[in-house]
Amino acid sequence: MKKFVYIVTDRNRTSLHVGMSSDLIKTLDFYKTMPSLFFDSGMQLTRLVYFEEFKTEAQALSRFKVVSRFTRMQKERLVRSCNPDWIDLTIGLDFEHIMVNKPINNQVKLSMGMLS
Repeated sequence: MKKFVYIVTDRNRTSLHVGMSSDLIKTLDFYKTMPSLFFDSGMQLTRLVYFEEFKTEAQALSRFKVVSRFTRMQKERLVRSCNPDWIDLTIGLDFEHIMVNKPINNQVKLSMGMLS
């Protein structure tokens, strides 16, 4: 099962939060529906700006421990290395999730007249 280490921020980039999850979309939805559960209501962590995917929980946990000990400057460098404009990556994940779960119908229906 996939595991993710991610960094989310608020719209003003005042807070950077490192987390780990097995279902990144569900976790981000939770942040959006409960914005002030863990943080100030003024600091709504709704922007996914960085994430890494791992195959095992041990790998993800190891990386999570490293990244969560980073200083703010190190976290900012990490985000800028992959996402220099600090774009919210949730949009791309939603699109990918929709495309993966959408049944694809590649079958072409031919009439019997076309086969002869």
